[in-house]
Amino acid sequence: MGVEVSDVEFVKARTDKREYRGIVLPNALEVLLISDPETDKAAASMDVRVGSFCDPEGLEGLAHFLEHMLFYASEKYPEEESYGKYITEHGGSTNATTSSESTNFYFDVNVDCSEEALDRFAQFFNKPLMSADATLREIKAVDSENKKNLLSDSCRMIQLEKHLSSKDHPYHKFSTGNWETLEIKPKEKGLDIRLELIKFYEESYSANLMHLVVYGKESLDNLQSLVESKFSDIRNIGREHFQFLGQPYSSEHLQILVKAVPITEGDVLRIKWQITPTLRYYKEGPCNYLSHLIGHEGEGSLFYVLKKLGWALSLVAGEAGANFEYSFFFVSIGLTDAGHEHIEDIIGLLFKYIRLLQNSRFPEWIFNEFFPPEDWLVGGSLLSKFVPSRIQMILDELTPSKVRIFWESKKFDGSANLVEPWYGTPYSVEKVTPSMFQQWIEKAPNENLHLPKPNVFIPTDLTIKLVQEKVKVPIMLRKSSFSRLWYKPDTMFLTPKAYIIIDFNCPLANHTPDQEILTSLYVRLLLDYLNAFAYDADIAGLSYSIQQTVTGFQVRVAGFNDKLKILLDDIISQIEKFEVKLDRFSVLKESMTKEYQNYKFIQPCSQASYNCSMILEDQMWPWVENFEALSHLEADHLSEFAPKLLLRTFLEFYVAGNIEQSEAESIVKHIEDTLFNAPNSLCKPLFPSQYMSRRAVMLEKGLKYYHQTEGSNQKDENSALIQYIQTHQENVKLNVRLHLFSFVASQPAFHQLRTVEQLGYIVYLSTRNDYGVRGLEFVIQSTLKDPRHLDTRVDAFLTMFEKKIYEMPDAEFKRNVNALIDVKLEKFKNIWEESSFFWAEIWSGTLMFDRMEADVNAFILQLQVEALKKLTKEEFIDYFNQYIKVDAPKRKTLSVQVYGRNHYEEYKKIIQEEQSPKTYRIKDIFSFRRSRPLFSWSKGGSSHMEL
Repeated sequence: MGVEVSDVEFVKARTDKREYRGIVLPNALEVLLISDPETDKAAASMDVRVGSFCDPEGLEGLAHFLEHMLFYASEKYPEEESYGKYITEHGGSTNATTSSESTNFYFDVNVDCSEEALDRFAQFFNKPLMSADATLREIKAVDSENKKNLLSDSCRMIQLEKHLSSKDHPYHKFSTGNWETLEIKPKEKGLDIRLELIKFYEESYSANLMHLVVYGKESLDNLQSLVESKFSDIRNIGREHFQFLGQPYSSEHLQILVKAVPITEGDVLRIKWQITPTLRYYKEGPCNYLSHLIGHEGEGSLFYVLKKLGWALSLVAGEAGANFEYSFFFVSIGLTDAGHEHIEDIIGLLFKYIRLLQNSRFPEWIFNEFFPPEDWLVGGSLLSKFVPSRIQMILDELTPSKVRIFWESKKFDGSANLVEPWYGTPYSVEKVTPSMFQQWIEKAPNENLHLPKPNVFIPTDLTIKLVQEKVKVPIMLRKSSFSRLWYKPDTMFLTPKAYIIIDFNCPLANHTPDQEILTSLYVRLLLDYLNAFAYDADIAGLSYSIQQTVTGFQVRVAGFNDKLKILLDDIISQIEKFEVKLDRFSVLKESMTKEYQNYKFIQPCSQASYNCSMILEDQMWPWVENFEALSHLEADHLSEFAPKLLLRTFLEFYVAGNIEQSEAESIVKHIEDTLFNAPNSLCKPLFPSQYMSRRAVMLEKGLKYYHQTEGSNQKDENSALIQYIQTHQENVKLNVRLHLFSFVASQPAFHQLRTVEQLGYIVYLSTRNDYGVRGLEFVIQSTLKDPRHLDTRVDAFLTMFEKKIYEMPDAEFKRNVNALIDVKLEKFKNIWEESSFFWAEIWSGTLMFDRMEADVNAFILQLQVEALKKLTKEEFIDYFNQYIKVDAPKRKTLSVQVYGRNHYEEYKKIIQEEQSPKTYRIKDIFSFRRSRPLFSWSKGGSSHMEL
């Protein structure tokens, strides 16, 4: 039997120049080939229709465990984790995920390495090796992954929903796996888990259950030949597709109200219905239509009303868990404290809105608004049919008789009489009847619920504007005492889109904890006021954000350029006429208070990262002081502060995309006139002395600093380590040496510390940049070993890795350099990637393009590439010996340690010990920061980076 070539004509976007081909190999493996002559990356993804629903009874997590094991080794490539090593060393990344009905494996890699990468990838599904030693180690990894999730409210609530379902349906299962399900219980039953794993693989993984996508630079014919040679040997055992018939919920699991106790502060109400799966009607998309209306946030919507009443912080609606047999429609509402007291009213209002939809004709114009112009061709083969009867079919299923309500609140602690077995979530269950729903509907407030109005942000002008000068980097187009404008027209992507950033540099934004909190409340209120009007913009392909920064706040607007200025004008208007509304201030302060209360529940590795930043970054305020400041700040304080925040400010603009030069200048001039030049203007230009700087603490050479603390969550078994090695300040030549070391060492560090030593599930090495001060950081989170032990293992790895550095063959060194060059020269995929990169250079002040020079040779990436090309192995080794090696003369090390519940005894011993020579224990972060010199800060103009 030969290869079958599909004659289907793929529907694609008008701007898509790629070529596509569908084929079926003789072993029944279906393949989609994508040829892109312009790409500098190759990629592949294999979807296997075997997921956690297929786990054998009593071996929960086996499919997920198998996903882990296939990365280890194969008969053709027996070296452990050689696949991951190859992908990483050639500029790529790889991962996998196990869902209920399928497992998906994927990678990307530098394009010139695609053939060997595909060959290694194919071995997952051909002849993998699963040694006994690797099996035991990876069970520990799966167990660590599960322990990481035990205190995650999202994981806990998902499992609680599954627990309250039919036991004879696979939806009921625990899917992650842990030490008990993969080691203890199998042994008790006399089972060898490795043999069960191999059996599961051999009986489940079959080519006819697989779908492969391969993306590369080669022609379709060459890609097809490549795929045929690599994947035709995958076994096809004629395995029938797994089918999971029936519904997860029987009558006993419907019409229930479940009260669950979360780990964190913040009440959530989830209403869920079992519905007909709309995958059967994917061209009609009935759930898309209903989720658009029920989840709408504009005037007259359910959320708009709940927010006005002060009962809700957020609302999301949509379809979830969809397959051909069952699906769910859900509405998830983040509640305020006042909302907690009005649950019946909230549920009543939801059903009132559903009743409104029942009594309304479904306007076709709402359906048509789903199609952004870029997707007209694709939309024609997907959501292309407006069929009101399908929408009515789903709407008819959103009834009290099919509902499940999950209500999360710490207020239920002590009253919950049941416990979910896998995560230990306390909960209780009450039956609710249709008559109760009717009562709630009748007593719910009479609010003006109505369908949304037509969307004014739908673009109508998609003209691509001509660019006279093909500039490759941003140019400084305009500068005044109020602002500076960087402009970068779209010369690459040719789409009707734009990207605008406005950075407000405000000296009063965070000089004290009070100021930092008030600035945060100011930003949150701006977003709150914008929500109802700007929600339509988001639907129409325009996104926006307002974020607090270390020097003030930042506005970003992106998307179709046609109506972008309408949105931007509204944002600036809200800033110009800002006032504090007492009711919204109270709601947002309450929400912010809960966020600070939840700090103690963050992952230990996140706590270690926070502590590391507190030590290294000057003028960073501790969360406890911010929390204390928040507790006493009221609306009057913000009303007094807001005008002062903008009293002196400087605006940094970045305008890119399908916008002409004159338009960019006009936008900036209009904003200057609004904020600075109007009769009652808020703003004045900054004095030269007011430009803000953020600086990093300078560690001492030859000294190792320690900061040790207990984990903030006493229930969390995990401990964490960050070993930070501070190397140098901005310098192109030193930067590339640091990047090369991280590039070369990251995968071996993961292999040794995570795979071989099994220190924890979260293990990685990365570079770090604190206001232009560069360094390395090793991050490990573990339940098994205490942070001091983890710290010694990082040093042991670096000592072991010395040999790898010293004995690296010239050819391997050159290959690593070239692979890193390929990574740095990887093309931007869209205007968002391009803009994010350029803005990072502008904001940090390390930009290497001159305002009058548009030559790409003056561009930072090119400088880095040239530095890499000139780098010798001897220079690289010297950098390692000077800055990174354990006993390096210029080594500056900070070990940040967080001790979880499993290691409290070790913590008590360590803090009583005397300091060793050449070490320093940081007991008081703020005294330490005051005692240390600071690096200079590079921001403030172009050409500040040392070459």
